[in-house]
Amino acid sequence: MNASTIAAEIREGISAGRYRHGTRLPAVRKLAEERSVSQQTVAAAYAQLAALGMVRTEPGSGTVVTAGPTTEAHLGTFGPPDLSMPIWKPTSGGEASEATTLVRQLPAPPHMAVWGIADTDVVERTRVRSVDGVPVQHKLTIVPYELASRQPEGHEGVPPLLAPVGATRMSPPAGVRFADWLGWNVLRTDTTISAEPMDQAAAVALGMAEGIPAFRILSIARDPQESTVFVTVSTTPLHHLLTLSMAG
Repeated sequence: MNASTIAAEIREGISAGRYRHGTRLPAVRKLAEERSVSQQTVAAAYAQLAALGMVRTEPGSGTVVTAGPTTEAHLGTFGPPDLSMPIWKPTSGGEASEATTLVRQLPAPPHMAVWGIADTDVVERTRVRSVDGVPVQHKLTIVPYELASRQPEGHEGVPPLLAPVGATRMSPPAGVRFADWLGWNVLRTDTTISAEPMDQAAAVALGMAEGIPAFRILSIARDPQESTVFVTVSTTPLHHLLTLSMAG
């Protein structure tokens, strides 16, 4: 039995929920004895899992599971010109939840220019989605302030996208897209999925090490004039699933 085989077995156990988030895995010496392999082999298996962000090994504290069971992100049903935003759900039971963790207004940083956002204030909103209390996704939404401050017809009070952390989430009527509810003229959404090093904000939110590889789902919604309406950057560990349906 080699390190990759041991790592695959533990990874499957984490994804299936047999090794729960926060569980301490057997000590290297103990697992080596159980599997009749060298301690170096077990250490290499744990290193592979740590590189994927599934466990964290700390000197004197052992190896702890940092990932939760596998979940599924359904990126939406594609029927031009719309691609809905990711909807996270457990693949085999469990309770999904989400919470807004940050809302702030700021001048658009230079790096947003490649997304078509420059020379304007923006509103950033961060949400963390969890399954059974274990964080599975960090989602950053960026909207130009002029669009973020819009009120839906008949709505009173704070505009939905300016609601502070802890406020009750406001949703559009059933069957109405959030963009349409706010009067955004979204023509299409371009989405790019890549494997990227996890940034600090996502790593802190997901309880993982900064820089480990993760799925990065970048979605840019544009209007008929090609102006950017909003941007979402969603980050999730690689052991989760991404799905997409095509219509027509």
